[in-house]
Amino acid sequence: MTNANKTPSFNLKAVVQETGVKPDTLRAWERRYGLPQPDRTPGRHRLYSQYDIDMLKWLQERQNEGLSISRAVDLWRQLETEGESPFETYSSDAEELAPTSFIGGESVNQLREAWIAACLVFDEQQARQVQAQAFALFPLETVCFELIQNALVAIGIGWYEGRITVQQEHFASALAIRQLEALLNATPPPNRHGRIIIACAPEEQHTFSALLLTLLLRQRSWDVIYLGADVPPDRLETTLASIHPQLLIVTAQTLYTASRLPDIAALARQSSTVMAYGGGVFTAIPELIPHIPAYYLGHDLRAAPQVAEQVMSGSLPQPHAQLASPAYQAALKHFVENRSAMEADILAAMASLNIPIHFLKNANRDLGDNMQAALSLGSINLLDANLEWVHGLLMNFHYRMPEDTMKPYMAAYRQAVETHLDERGRPLRDWFTNIHEAIHR
Repeated sequence: MTNANKTPSFNLKAVVQETGVKPDTLRAWERRYGLPQPDRTPGRHRLYSQYDIDMLKWLQERQNEGLSISRAVDLWRQLETEGESPFETYSSDAEELAPTSFIGGESVNQLREAWIAACLVFDEQQARQVQAQAFALFPLETVCFELIQNALVAIGIGWYEGRITVQQEHFASALAIRQLEALLNATPPPNRHGRIIIACAPEEQHTFSALLLTLLLRQRSWDVIYLGADVPPDRLETTLASIHPQLLIVTAQTLYTASRLPDIAALARQSSTVMAYGGGVFTAIPELIPHIPAYYLGHDLRAAPQVAEQVMSGSLPQPHAQLASPAYQAALKHFVENRSAMEADILAAMASLNIPIHFLKNANRDLGDNMQAALSLGSINLLDANLEWVHGLLMNFHYRMPEDTMKPYMAAYRQAVETHLDERGRPLRDWFTNIHEAIHR
């Protein structure tokens, strides 16, 4: 491959057959990136050399490793400028890349559906080929948002509705994360002053948004340190003290993990660090935003880098949060102390309905965590949206419970609240009274 003939010998059809790259894509690469540079016949038809074919395969290999076509071309030129052979630098004992199959249709929507279909049958090679094709045709942000992120949203909805298994969802998420990590590895060195730390809230396992924001900020030449999922407060406190970042960004995707952000904001203040936050839960429950004492990056992740830069410039007004009142703090402590006993009573009360116990334990965990979160944030009304979520899990094909399960379940929970919580638990007692009245209207 390193001694490939540069004599122009192959027409466009031969190159397409050899590489699998579509003619329109080849012409687009030539126009946008200046690679390859075929000769022309007297009739202005393109003629390619074996060297051109090998170069195209090399670029495809880099795409399959996660680089966009523009990054792959940049890497090719960088190696040539440094006097190195791209072929030798990236040589492999493996067989040469097989021709990439073309996915019918070139719209982002069509490619997204093809990517989802590949993930649902656990076909990683096909999914990676779809990604490579998308990066060849569209800008990086378009692929990340319109293809990968929207595909994960669709797969998540399918899981919630019981049409997609958790294994399929995990496979797609892992593939998407690997793609973002590969793109991060290809970003150029930072050249702007100041460092940014991005972390997921304690117990938050969903990392896609945090990784994508890291990528967007690194593309804007910021020095971004990504800490990953479920960052414990003590680890974060130590990191802030040693790095002194210009900005800390923390993401949360659920009500429960969002409830951990006020404590993180307190740590940030102690180290004189400016903090911002974001995540899908704030779009789903915008009433959450006034309860977080930090800068909100907004509902649109595409615009979050600009908001982060405004935060760092000091051009935005200081955020003011509605923190939990002493009454809510007392209710939280009282609930946590009695939660285990309450959940045991609920399981006993529901035993006669012959519902699998692990379904009930999941419901207890989800609803209990969200109650704890709402109390810690100081607004029991934040539970309303999450009650619908728990109801959906109970009723749909995910848990496969009978339709009439919700009423006795909530009645059992209300009875446990009235049995174990005294006047200190007034916010929860009142909320269950309102829910009982709403269910029985």
